[in-house]
Amino acid sequence: MENWKKKVSLFIISQLTSQFGTALVQYAIFWYITLNTRSGFMLTISIIVGFLPTFLLSPFAGVWSDRFSRKKLIIISDLSIAFTTLILALVFLSGYREFWLLFLISGIRAIGIAIQTPATNALLPQIVPEDKILSVNGYMGSATSLMNLFSPIAAGSLLTFAAFETTLFIDVVTAIIGVSILSFIKVPILHETGLKRASGYFDDIKAGFKYIRKKKYIRNLFLYFAIFFFFVTPAAFLTPLQVVRTYGSELYRLTALEIAFFLGMTLGGFVIGKWGGWKNLVHTMIVAILTGGILHMILGTKVNFILYLFIMFIIGVSVIFCNTATTVFLQKKVDEEYYGRVFGVMGMLSSSMFPLGMLVFGPLADKISIELILIVTGFIVIIEGLVMVKDKGFIEAGNT
Repeated sequence: MENWKKKVSLFIISQLTSQFGTALVQYAIFWYITLNTRSGFMLTISIIVGFLPTFLLSPFAGVWSDRFSRKKLIIISDLSIAFTTLILALVFLSGYREFWLLFLISGIRAIGIAIQTPATNALLPQIVPEDKILSVNGYMGSATSLMNLFSPIAAGSLLTFAAFETTLFIDVVTAIIGVSILSFIKVPILHETGLKRASGYFDDIKAGFKYIRKKKYIRNLFLYFAIFFFFVTPAAFLTPLQVVRTYGSELYRLTALEIAFFLGMTLGGFVIGKWGGWKNLVHTMIVAILTGGILHMILGTKVNFILYLFIMFIIGVSVIFCNTATTVFLQKKVDEEYYGRVFGVMGMLSSSMFPLGMLVFGPLADKISIELILIVTGFIVIIEGLVMVKDKGFIEAGNT
C-alpha cells in the first residue's frame, strides 16, 4: 500500500473511533432532553449552547489551524472533550441530574469540536494527493456516516438496557484510542510562514475574511449556505420531536430515524466516492439542495412512518453529496495557507445559522405544527436552489 494510503487509513480510523464516542454522547443528551421534556423550547436551548461556542471560536480556531500543528490541535481537542465527558459521568453517578448541567457540558464539548473541525478539514489535503481528494472525502464521509449509522443503534441500546453514565464512559475510552492512533501518523509540516506568523490573531482573522471577499465564488458559496443552514434547521433538529409527537415516543422510532438518515449518507458516500459526482462540483451541490428541499416538503404531509424513514434515507444521500462537493470545492479553490480560516468561517456559519433557526423554529414548533414548518422551509430551500442555477459565475467556478 502506498504511504499516503496508510496515513489516510489510520487517520480515518482514528477519527471514526473518537467520533463514535462523541456521537453516542450527543444522541444520549439530545434524546434524554427530547424524551423527558418533549419541548421545542428546551431543544432550542440545547441547540444554542451546542453551537454558540463554535460560532464564537471558529474564526480563532481557523487561525490556530493555519498557525499551528493541525494534528496536535485535533489531539488536544479530543482529550479535552473526553475529560469534560468524564466529569459529567461522575456528577451523574453522584445523583445530580439537572438539565442545566447537560446544557453546560454540551457547551464545553462544543468548544473542543470548534477547534477540531477546521483542523481536521485542513489536515486532509496535507496527506492526500490532489487528484484523490474528492474520492477520499467521499469515502471518509461514507465511513463517518457508517459510524453514525451504528451510533444511534448503540445509543438506543445503551439507554434501554444500561445507565446513561455508561454511554459517557465509552466516549472517554474511544477518545483515548483515537488519539493513540493519530499520534503515530506523520503529517508533513507546511511552510513555516503558514504556521507561525508575527501578526496578531485579529490581523489573521481579517486577512481570512478579506480573502473570502476577494474570491467572489467563495463569498457566494458562504451566502448560499448561510441561507440554507437557516432554513434546513427544522429538518435537521425538529424531526425527532415530530416523530415523538406524530408517530409515538418509543425509543426505537428515534433510533430508526437516525439509522435511515445515516444509512443514506453511508451509501451516498460510497457512490460519490466511486462515481465522483458531476464534473462540475456546483451542479452536485444544486441537485442535492433541490432534492433536499422537495423531500423536506414531503415530510410535512404526514406520510406513514415507513415512507417517512425512506424519505430520510434519500435526504441522507443528498446531504453527503452536498457536503462532499462543498468540502472538495473549498479544498481545491482555497490557497493552502488559508485552509483553516476558510473552514473556520464555514463552521461559524453553520454554528450561527442553526441556533438562529432554532430561536425561530423551536418556539414556533410549540405554537404550530412541525409539518407546516417543514413545508414552508422546504419550499424556500427549493427557491434557493433555483437561484443558484442562475449564478453563472458560481457555476463556472465549479469546473475544476
